[in-house]
Parts: sequence; C-alpha cells; structure tokens
Amino acid sequence: MSVQSSTRRLGVRDIRKGKGPFACLTAYTTPIARLLDPHMDMLLVGDSLGMVLYGLDSTLAVSLEMMIAHGSAVMRGSKHACVMVDMPFGSYQESPQQAFRNAARILAETGCAAVKLEGGVEMAETIRFLVQRGVPVCGHVGLMPQAVNVAGFRAQGRDAAEAARVTADAHAVADAGAFAVVIEGTFEALAREITEKLPIPTIGIGASPACDGQILVTDDVLGLFDTFTPRFVKRYAELGPMVSSAVEAYAADVRARRFPGLEHCFGVKA
Repeated sequence: MSVQSSTRRLGVRDIRKGKGPFACLTAYTTPIARLLDPHMDMLLVGDSLGMVLYGLDSTLAVSLEMMIAHGSAVMRGSKHACVMVDMPFGSYQESPQQAFRNAARILAETGCAAVKLEGGVEMAETIRFLVQRGVPVCGHVGLMPQAVNVAGFRAQGRDAAEAARVTADAHAVADAGAFAVVIEGTFEALAREITEKLPIPTIGIGASPACDGQILVTDDVLGLFDTFTPRFVKRYAELGPMVSSAVEAYAADVRARRFPGLEHCFGVKA
C-alpha cells in the first residue's frame, strides 16, 4: 500500500488483509505526529508513553486522561494516518460496559479511528460488545505489557502449550470482530502460522517479517529512548547524542554570553 496515493485520512476499512505491509509507529505529541504522518499507514498513541515520556517503570500507571490528552495531540498533528489509541490498564478489564464507556470517551474526545486493547480469549466478549456498538478495536496478543506483573517481559510461544494459547487468543480476537491484531514478542514460526490463517491483518512488534505490518516505538527507532531498547529494534538514527551535544553547545554559549538581545534581532538602537 502506498501512503502517497491519497491525501485523505486512512480508516480501519483501509487496514485490510492483503493490502499491506502496513508501516506503523507510535506517536504521543503533535510535532512528532506531523513528522511521521506522511509516511505511516497507522499511528498508535501507545500507553508506552508512560515509560517513554513520563519515566514510569511500566505502563500500569497510565491513566485514561493521559491517553485522551495525547490522543488529541496526535490527531491535531496528523492528516493521513489511521490513528488508534491504547486503552490503559484498568479501563476495560472490569466489564464490557466499563470498556464501552471508556472507549466511547476516547473516540469522542480525540476523534481517533479506533482503540487497542490487550487480551485474547478472555477479552473476546468485550471486543464483540464494543464492535457491535460502533467501536473499532485492534487486539493485542502474545507478550502483553499490561500483564507484566503476571507474565513478565519474555518471548511467547516457546513450547506447544504456549503457542496454542497465543494462537487461540489471536483467533478469538478476530472472531470477536477486531479489524486487526498486534502480535508482540512471538517466534517467527508462530507469527507466520497465525498470520497465514487469520482473516484480519497482523501487526508485529518483535514478531518477524511474516506479519502483515510492523509497529515500533518511535523513540526506540530514532535513538531517543536509551533506558531499554528491545533486541529486535533497528535504530534508524541516534538522535539522543545529537540532542545532548546541541544542548551542551547552547549552554556554553549562554555561559559565555554569546546570545543576542533585541537590538541585534530587530535593529533597535538604544
């Protein structure tokens, strides 16, 4: 799919099996959304913003209000990409009714195209409930960061039982009506098998080129987040050191009083 083929904003109907590979990145702010938007099929306002922007240890403390604020910012900065917003931990697990109330807020207050939530078989009823009420949903199976306290951060599908669980989760999400599913941290053979059998697109993150697309954290790709970088991330730039050097040079100029006043800027004479 060529993202240059149209200036209209893509929607969930454009994210279909056989139309990929889909290029996706996270976005949390208006300026970054503006830079990414012309080149991306999808932008995800991910709850990873808790770690990347707020310095949290995990995504668990991210609030619904935070997701709505950043989702609104990304929508203001984008015109082309299909934008979806993560539902944060605790905003949808209690019941389908709770999930609908919070998903409706996200859609109404940000203008985004869809929400994303984690979980497979256990979340199928909730996904179906949302979709039947007009809320487009992207699923998320495999490694699930919101379940870090239970499962930890480790690759999924190491044995037959684990592979069967991830496969069942992916099919449950698709059967419930999700338009796509993120597969995170799974081995290539498993990701390939799921992708070949699923009727909806799979978006991999550390799940191999077998998927119908890939999504990564932008700050990882650009070398701006150095607290932790997954092994599967290819860095396309090292902006962190560049920012540090630029700020160091600025500070040196200030301390040496090498900065202009109004006279220099506007030609005003005292």
